[in-house]
Amino acid sequence: MLTPFRVDTNSLYLTDELNRVGIEVARKVIVGDDRAALREAMREALERAEVVIAVGGLGPTEDDVTREAVAELLERKLQLNEAILRGLQERFRRFGRQMAEVNKRQAMVPEGATPLENKRGTAPGLWMETDGGIVILLPGPPHELKAMFEAQVRSRLEKLSGGLRLHARELRVTGLPESDLDQRIAPIYTGYSDAQTTVLAAPGEIQIHLRAWSREASAANRLLDEMVERIRFALGETVFTTRGEELEEVVAKLLNENGATIAVAESCTGGLVAQRLTSIPGSSSYFLGGVVCYSNEVKAAWVDVPEELIQEKGAVSSEVALALAEGIRRRSGASLGLGITGIAGPGGGTREKPVGTVHMALAGSAGMKERSFHFPGDRERIRQQASQAALDMVRRYFLAKQREAGGKN
Repeated sequence: MLTPFRVDTNSLYLTDELNRVGIEVARKVIVGDDRAALREAMREALERAEVVIAVGGLGPTEDDVTREAVAELLERKLQLNEAILRGLQERFRRFGRQMAEVNKRQAMVPEGATPLENKRGTAPGLWMETDGGIVILLPGPPHELKAMFEAQVRSRLEKLSGGLRLHARELRVTGLPESDLDQRIAPIYTGYSDAQTTVLAAPGEIQIHLRAWSREASAANRLLDEMVERIRFALGETVFTTRGEELEEVVAKLLNENGATIAVAESCTGGLVAQRLTSIPGSSSYFLGGVVCYSNEVKAAWVDVPEELIQEKGAVSSEVALALAEGIRRRSGASLGLGITGIAGPGGGTREKPVGTVHMALAGSAGMKERSFHFPGDRERIRQQASQAALDMVRRYFLAKQREAGGKN
């Protein structure tokens, strides 16, 4: 975890699970495979927290030293657990392999520790109770850790929390700068001392996390629901979900609810919008197809963009975006056609059309709409922001339809 070759997904999983059972995560520490450093990190953790969980370092090799470091810290001798050893030997026999001598290290258990069976690997976990604290050692491979936590750790920890639970809401916003957002909602969330608010920015969206720790679920939910309604009122249609959904999930629901279909013609986003729309199970009900039309020749041949239009206005223009949207709609027979063209960089920009310039259009039976943007950032950030803005364009199309329908009733 101290190298650039691994992403720490285990701590994210454990944080979520611990919060669910009423245990707040106060600190995360990454320590290398050094016995002295591990001892010191565990000593500091036990001074700060009632529950300490260590992940990894339970394997059979010389650099797997977590078990030994904790035993030394707690001054407990390591003892060979015959039941674990027999289980290891049986596991190797089932796979038709001879167990190496080094695997016996995994059967060494500190005095007083309760082994946690690992049904998906060879490294058993350990549960140890100390004066005023609990130490839990879990294996590093995520599929082993998750299975062990769910089967043998979660229920034990639930009994410790005394009914305290974390209640949470997640709003997501697009099309609004973070500073503008906070200016609107800070007067709201700062007035709630019983709730915590975190604002996180990502390409093309802002997440608002609301959390409240309580033993009374109904009171906590009333508090959070009130905050959600006040924030949503302050931010209006820029809020695309109050349930933590991805924008493509929201758009998929709108397409299905309206019995609509969509097809896309993408240039600078390179199929990213199509990928996001089809990442939802059942996407064949609303997504008919897409074309990645980078070259001008493909724009003309596959999506019917007039060559003279490209020559006159340029491939990156509102006129070409409109032609892409209408062309893919007509070719596919979809209710909606979405066209995107732009300059993702790092090269290709000009003074008139700098890197980050993106034009997109949406074509439907009632006509067409076009929007132009200038997105900051590198290539991937520009592409992500463009795909987000394109999906939001579809979302707002249906919101406008809902307003029109409401006005006629």
